[in-house]
Amino acid sequence: MVRFAVLGCGRIGRMHAQNLARHPSVELVSVFDVLAPVAQEVAGGLGVKAAASVAEVLADTSVEAVLIATPTDTHVPLIIAAAKAGKAVLCEKPIDLDMARVQACWKEIAPLNPTVMIGFNRRFDPSFRAVRDRIVAGEIGTPELVLISSRDPAPPPVSYVKVSGGLFRDMTIHDFDMARYLVGDIVEVQAAGGNLVDPAIREAGDIDTAMVTMRAACGALVHINNSRRSAYGYDQRIEAFGALGMLQAGNRTATTVEASNDRHSGARDVVLNFFIQRYQEAYAAEVEHFVACLREKKQPLAGFAEGVEALRLANAALESLRSGKTVRIAP
Repeated sequence: MVRFAVLGCGRIGRMHAQNLARHPSVELVSVFDVLAPVAQEVAGGLGVKAAASVAEVLADTSVEAVLIATPTDTHVPLIIAAAKAGKAVLCEKPIDLDMARVQACWKEIAPLNPTVMIGFNRRFDPSFRAVRDRIVAGEIGTPELVLISSRDPAPPPVSYVKVSGGLFRDMTIHDFDMARYLVGDIVEVQAAGGNLVDPAIREAGDIDTAMVTMRAACGALVHINNSRRSAYGYDQRIEAFGALGMLQAGNRTATTVEASNDRHSGARDVVLNFFIQRYQEAYAAEVEHFVACLREKKQPLAGFAEGVEALRLANAALESLRSGKTVRIAP
């Protein structure tokens, strides 16, 4: 059994705590949140301890790993503290909004040889992972075009937008990581964005709609499109096209039932509307992978370096948006 603690009991932390509590090879020891009643509610529902502080969690020698699901500006200090306490870390993305802080974080903990995984859960979606595995197996030959669509059902609260780091570092960062997962290193980034959904997002200094085109080191061209509004649900699709064919992974619906009658033919359920539903299997598989890495003493698929590179691409997209120029990614 791997003994875990969860830091942060908001929406995502609560989901992670539930996944850990039901994992057959995990013992969830404790949870912590700066809002003590929230931690107590989650702890009570799962039959674990509500820790009074981060220090209490890290001082517990029985805890081998911590899952960090706190606000972004707390990730770096918590990663450092956990690593120094000898804990393995699974941290939600992004590591931080500032590359200098991220690099300083790794410089400080690297001598400890820590196990750190960043929460790019989409790598563990069964369909997306199958696309990647089949690309690697050569099914479509050399990849030439990759299209990634990621559209939220509705904009987040403006209060969240103001602290999120913006669309590229908050939302598109998953797609940047997926691009690297599918075709490897990216060498050029060009971004365009607009405010077509919510005027309040413009007033907060961010965009709500974006297109990013990138060139991979292997030569493939990658297109990412994002919107903060999708009237038909949480839209998550990828397509990989190459010399020998194409692979596609589409949206998820509640069932695969199709209805045909005198009004329509092949009508399906609407697309799932919530990211936790859409990526339920991916989140569970992410924990499974992390636990396996700890037991087998392997480095995770989405380690600290992947968090660095995804943030590098997000920053490059932001630079391109502001300058109107293509940004080269230094090797």
